Amino acid sequence: MKLTLSWLKAHLDTGADVETISSKLTSLGLEVEEVVDRAKGLEAFRVAYVVSAEKHPDADKLRVCMVDTGSETVQVVCGAPNARTGMKGVFAPTGSVIPATGAELKKGVIRGVESNGMLCSEREMGLSDAHEGIIDLPEDAPVGAPFASVVGLDDPLIDVSLTPDRADCAGVRGIARDLAAAGLGELKPLETTPVPGAFPSPIGVTLDFGAGEEQACPMFVGRLIRGVRNGPSPRWLQDRLLSIGLRPISALVDITNLLTHDIARPLHVFDAGKLRGGLTVRPARAGETLLALNGKEYALEEGMTVIADDSGVVSLGAVMGGEGTGVTGTTTDVFLEAALFDPVRTAQTGRRLSIDSDARYRFERGVDPAFVIPGVEIATRLILEICGGTASELVVAGSEPSWRRELTLRPGRTLELGGVDVPVPEQVRILEALGFGVTERGDGVMAVLPPSWRADIHGEADLVEEVLRVHGYEHIPAIPLERTSAITRPALNARQRRTAMARRVLAVRGLSEAVTWSFMSSAHVDLFGGVTDGLRLLNPISSDLDVMRPSILPNLIQAVGRNADRGYPDTGLFEVGPVFRDPSPQGQDTVAAGVRSGTLVPRQWAEKQRPVDAFDVKADALAVLEAAGAPTGNLQVTTDAPAWYHPGRSGVLRLGPTVLARFGEVHPEVLDALGAKGAVAAFEVMLDAVPVPKKKGGTAKPLLRLSLFQPIQRDFAFLVDASVEAEKLVRAAKGADKGLITDVSVFDVYQGQGIDPGTKSLAITVTIQPTGKPLTEAEIDAVGAKVVAAVSKATGGTLRG
Repeated sequence: MKLTLSWLKAHLDTGADVETISSKLTSLGLEVEEVVDRAKGLEAFRVAYVVSAEKHPDADKLRVCMVDTGSETVQVVCGAPNARTGMKGVFAPTGSVIPATGAELKKGVIRGVESNGMLCSEREMGLSDAHEGIIDLPEDAPVGAPFASVVGLDDPLIDVSLTPDRADCAGVRGIARDLAAAGLGELKPLETTPVPGAFPSPIGVTLDFGAGEEQACPMFVGRLIRGVRNGPSPRWLQDRLLSIGLRPISALVDITNLLTHDIARPLHVFDAGKLRGGLTVRPARAGETLLALNGKEYALEEGMTVIADDSGVVSLGAVMGGEGTGVTGTTTDVFLEAALFDPVRTAQTGRRLSIDSDARYRFERGVDPAFVIPGVEIATRLILEICGGTASELVVAGSEPSWRRELTLRPGRTLELGGVDVPVPEQVRILEALGFGVTERGDGVMAVLPPSWRADIHGEADLVEEVLRVHGYEHIPAIPLERTSAITRPALNARQRRTAMARRVLAVRGLSEAVTWSFMSSAHVDLFGGVTDGLRLLNPISSDLDVMRPSILPNLIQAVGRNADRGYPDTGLFEVGPVFRDPSPQGQDTVAAGVRSGTLVPRQWAEKQRPVDAFDVKADALAVLEAAGAPTGNLQVTTDAPAWYHPGRSGVLRLGPTVLARFGEVHPEVLDALGAKGAVAAFEVMLDAVPVPKKKGGTAKPLLRLSLFQPIQRDFAFLVDASVEAEKLVRAAKGADKGLITDVSVFDVYQGQGIDPGTKSLAITVTIQPTGKPLTEAEIDAVGAKVVAAVSKATGGTLRG
C-alpha cells in the first residue's frame, strides 16, 4: 500500500513529519517498507519558458528553442513534436544526470547547431513511459522554480506492508484512522452526503444466484450519470495516481482508481451506451469468455461471478471489467457500479485466471459491507465536479449483509494477556477512536461493537490486541523469569533433535541446504511412485506445483539441473523436510534427502577426478543415520531401491523389515524428465523410521576401554559366486569371533583372468584385537580358521590360493 505524505494529510490533520509518521505506523503493526524521497536527484531540473521554437535549418523534425531558465537564456535543440513557442517545460542543464538512463548530459552539437541542455519528457524524468513529447507544464508554473516542488515530487512516498487481515488499511483513510487513534493527529470528517437523483435509472440490476449462493454478491448498487465529459483528469488527480505508480487514463477511470486507494472502495464505470438492457450478476456459464480491460481474452469457468447484460458477460465481478463496455473519450453516459463480492470466490477466480488487480486485492481481503452506498455517493460527487453531467436515482439490488456483532471486554484482560495495565478510560478512548462502539456495563464489563470495516475482530483477545498496539507495545515491561531449582525436561525429544542433527551432519559433509516447495508438478509425480487424489491441490499456487510431493528428490534434482545450466555442474544439495503419503496428519513423514552431481573433487594434481557414485551418497545416508541414533552396525543392504534409482547402482538400508534409507545413482530417464544431465546420485533417509534408542542405566556413554595390546590385521581373499553380496561375506566374517574381531572391510573385488566365469574374488581385511593377553601365532591362526569356516558356511566361498 503506497501513499504520499500530502495524501495522508488530506485525511489526517497532523503536523508530524514523515519520520515520526513512519515510526508510528511500524509500531502500530503497519510496517513501513521504505520512505522514498522522489525529489532526490531532481535538484538540477527547473521550470523553463520556451521563448521561441524555430525549425532546425538541417532537419525537418528538429526545432531550435531559446529557453529562459530563470537565470539565463540558452539554446536547446529539441525533437519533441509538441515543442512550441510560449510553452513551459522541464529544463535539464548541462552536467545534470537524466533519471531514466543515469547518463550525464553534456553540451553538444546536433546537425551543426549547438545545444546546451535539454527539455525532458516524462519517461526521461522517470515519471512514466510517455515519451511522445516533452512535459507541458501549466501556464502558472513559475519560471526557474524547482520542477520537483512544482509537480509535487517533493512529497515523500510511504510504502506500507499490509498483513492480509488489515483490509481496512488498503485505503489511505484506514491508515489515517490508526494514526489518529495513536494520537498523531485528528481524523478529518468524510463527506458522504447523498447526491439527489434527477431521474429514475433506465438500467436495472438483478442478482441471479441459486439458494445458498447469495453470498457471491449480496449487494449491488448502481447509478446512471448522463452528459459527462470524459477528458483528462485534473492535475491534482493525475499527480496522486502517478505518485503511487498508477498511469492516469481518463477522468472517469482515474476517479475509480483514486477511490480504490483512497477509501478502499473499488468501483467500476460502464459506458452506458454500450450496454444492452439491464445488468445481471450471476455465475458464469460453460463456454463464456470475456475480453478484459487489459486486452486479454479469458475463458471463464462455471461458477465465477460475472456481470452480464443481454449480449453476454461484460465484467468479471470483483476482478476486472470488460473492454467492450469500457469508457472512452467519446463516452457521454456512464453507469457507476459498487458492489460486495465474496472474498473466497474472488481469490479463486483471480488465481485460476492469473489476474492481479487492485480490485481483487481488496475484495479478496474483504471490503467494508456498510460503505457501498456512501462509496457511490462520493464517486458521484467527484464525477459531477470533474466531468459534469446529471445523476439518476440509485439502483439497489440485494441488501447490506449482517455484520454487527457484540463482543465483551473485561478491562483487566489487557494486563492478564498483554502485561500492561492500561487505564479503563484510555482503553475506551482507543477503541472509540478506531471506530468501535463501547458501552460500559454495570458489572465492569464493556460491550464492544466492532466497526463494519474490521471483519478481523472476533473475540476479546482481538480487542486486547487493538488496545495494546495503539497504546504501544513498547510499554510492555520486560520481566525476568523467577529463578527455580527445579530441573526441567529438555524442550526437544530425541525424534525432534534428529532434524537439527541431520542438517548439521550433511552441512559438515559439504552439502548445501536447500529449501524447496512442498509441492511438485503432476507431470513428474508418477516417476516417484505417484500420489493419491487427496494430494492433488484444488487451488495450486502455480500450474506446475499442483500436487503435494511424495519425495524431496524431484525438487532437488531440478535445482541441480538449473545450477548446471548456469555453469555449476558440481553440486551437492540437501533438504530436511516433509513428504506426503496421504492428506492426513499421519500421512506426513520427515525425510533427510540429498543429491550430488558432477565430479566429487575439483580438478587438481593430487587427486584424480571421478564422477559421484552410489557409494558417496551411501556414506551420506549412513552419516545421517548414525547421527539420528540408528544402530548402523546392524543394518542390512538390499538392492530393491525404488524405480527412480538406477537398478544396478542403488540400494536400501534396512533394520529388519524397516526401511531406514535409500541411496544410489538416479535413473537416466528420470534425469531426462527433470532436465538434469550427467552423473547424479541421491539418498533419502526416513528420520521417523529410526528407532528411538532405549535408555539403559542412564544416558551417559559407556567408558572408552582401550586394549594394552596392538591390534592384528589379516587379509583373506575368497572365491564366491558372482551373485553373492559383499555385505553377506563381511557379516559372516565379523560373526566368526565376536570377542576378538573388531572390524572387517573389503579392499578388493576382482573378476576376470585367472578365476572361473560366474565367480568373483572378494578380498577383506580382518582386524583382531587382543584384550586380556597377547595372542600366540596358533591362536591367531585359529581365529583365521574360524573366519574361513564362517564365510564358507554363509556364502559357499573358498579361500583363494
